[in-house]
Amino acid sequence: MVPSLRVSLAALLSAVLLVSAAPTASETSHGSQRDSLWRRQNDIQITNLTQTEITSFRPYTHYASTAYCQPNTTRTWTCGSNCEANPTFKPVASGGDGVVTQFWFVGFDPELREVIVSHQGTDTSKIIPDLTDIDLPQTILDPRLFPGVGFPILVHNGFAATQSRSAPDVLAAVQTALSDNGATQVTVVGHSLGAAIALLDAVYLPLHLPNASVRAIVYGLPRVGNQAFANYVDAQINTSITHINNMEDPVPILPPIFLDYHHPSGEIHIQDSGVWSACPGQDNRSNECIVGSANLLKNNETNHDGPYDGVEMGC
Repeated sequence: MVPSLRVSLAALLSAVLLVSAAPTASETSHGSQRDSLWRRQNDIQITNLTQTEITSFRPYTHYASTAYCQPNTTRTWTCGSNCEANPTFKPVASGGDGVVTQFWFVGFDPELREVIVSHQGTDTSKIIPDLTDIDLPQTILDPRLFPGVGFPILVHNGFAATQSRSAPDVLAAVQTALSDNGATQVTVVGHSLGAAIALLDAVYLPLHLPNASVRAIVYGLPRVGNQAFANYVDAQINTSITHINNMEDPVPILPPIFLDYHHPSGEIHIQDSGVWSACPGQDNRSNECIVGSANLLKNNETNHDGPYDGVEMGC
């Protein structure tokens, strides 16, 4: 199991509440426009996934959970039940120290015919990942990694910094996996902080892999960037994003919208009943979606690790 998120979430919630007394100038000036967008997207029908559709996510859920395992075990695919859940996986590379750089691994799934990239979430027993989560100021993306993706696109400083540390090695491993297996599809997965890194990878990798299709399937995703970032993600034709959140998990509603943080489209929300609902648009406020079912004062952090169709995150 992942170490308890209580320390990390408490620190992040405290940081948020310290600056929540009044709306920002951007919040005030753009509030009417945003409310109009919310009304339009909430008019689009929310649909529920079938059990077959839910089950189709199971391999990716296990891959996201596997990223919490030590690199020496993901490199040899000997990490126990998580590795056994995807027994034909062919690892290419693993890295990270779990402190300054989150664990990651890259390999090829011959049954899915996809290159898989996975990133570890927050290990709250170590201070640096906690500090990464609460490093809230927004920054531009490194132009060496993200050529052409400049201002006004801004992202969470801590998430950008940790993604940049693994990015070159991840790209090299993905290029090897694509070439060695004649593949064209890359799926990036992760949970929590790992989900944020995976989302940034889903923006980064297509800039350097023009002949590949890239998608992200992530769990318990915090908000990663501003409105321009969310719009940029949504506009990418060859990239798809699915972010799955569980019940009243507070992480997907952080950092809050009043700090100009916004989710891209692609939300799937697991309701208390166990129903998986596809929520259209960005930050859909229906009570069938995360923004309508959790808030800073009413949430349940134990929902963060799962279960996601029976899978709890952690090695």
